[in-house]
Amino acid sequence: MSTENLPQSPEQQLRKPRVAVVFGGRSSEHGISVVTAGAVLRAIDRTKYDVLPIGITSDGRWALTADEPERMAIIERRTPSVDELAESDEGGVVLSVDPGSREVVYSEPGSVPKVLGEVDVVFPMLHGPYGEDGTLQGLLELSGVPYVGSGVLASAVGQDKEYMKRVFISFGLPVGPYEVIRPREWAADPSAARKKIVDFAGEHGWPLFIKPARGGSSMGITKVDGLAGLDDAIAEAHRHDPKILVESLLRGREIECGVLEFEDGPRASVPAEIPPVSSHEFYDFEAKYIDSAAGLVPAPLTDEQTAEVQSLAVKAFDAVSCEGLVRADFFLTEDGEFVINEINTMPGFTPISMYPRMWQESGVTYTELVDRLIQAALNRSTGLR
Repeated sequence: MSTENLPQSPEQQLRKPRVAVVFGGRSSEHGISVVTAGAVLRAIDRTKYDVLPIGITSDGRWALTADEPERMAIIERRTPSVDELAESDEGGVVLSVDPGSREVVYSEPGSVPKVLGEVDVVFPMLHGPYGEDGTLQGLLELSGVPYVGSGVLASAVGQDKEYMKRVFISFGLPVGPYEVIRPREWAADPSAARKKIVDFAGEHGWPLFIKPARGGSSMGITKVDGLAGLDDAIAEAHRHDPKILVESLLRGREIECGVLEFEDGPRASVPAEIPPVSSHEFYDFEAKYIDSAAGLVPAPLTDEQTAEVQSLAVKAFDAVSCEGLVRADFFLTEDGEFVINEINTMPGFTPISMYPRMWQESGVTYTELVDRLIQAALNRSTGLR
């Protein structure tokens, strides 16, 4: 592979902070992670930062990729992949786990490893397991490299919807009815586990949502109207996660709110509303990313409702000990109560994603948002804090 376009070492040029944008990964959200990273790469101010794009292939190889965000878009309803962007089929990128060194090394079979220079901060644009769930954050803590977003604990809790809900409940946040089917429970007695779901439906009514407990981007989620579709829904959720979350339908409006950490603490954006999508059962992956369902920003709420959902969003951010950013998703029920559904510790940054749109309406442009997140990470130490 040619090395003429590789980032120069600090000795070769004036030193700007180097941002490694890490994307792709082993989860089923690989494609949307690439799309999100492309948008962030376009927004980073190259006069302030050096940028090093690092893609993780679907089988877990860290690859050096071209800095070509125009190739990282959804085209004809198809998401891109790191395998298409990697500059080599075999070369690998390694980040030192020595906290005294932040060097990144690139190597290919039969070639002398090449030091790409130090990384000052990582912008982890990974979604789902093996990246957003605390695993990458743990590696970066070992390496002593600052990174954008929440730490190990908050990332793990924010990925696992069961424990997220348990934390919310302990902090007095309103949560809807749910049930969990754990892997060991399903393996030991599938019939008993299935009966547990049916009993939950008997108590709370159909329809139900059957979800992977540790997934995102609405992937693997099925709305089930009765017994006939239950087995297929369980199988679909199990394709993404051995642990299943079951939720009852909350009738009402879907409201989202962004949280961003400022110097004086976390603040909430104006909220947005996700209107019903007539062509989809619910706000699923295709509605979000393929069909570009239009959210209402700001949401048509009263001043009192806006203040309440903003307060709840910040409370959720603090309850999970989040850092940097969060998107908090709520239902405004027919009774006028806000119920928190979940938080996303690394929300989508695609051009149609709600998080940047909410902050744009709140007076923070896309470029300013990316810059603020990078600066906050540079000013934050790794380790216990």
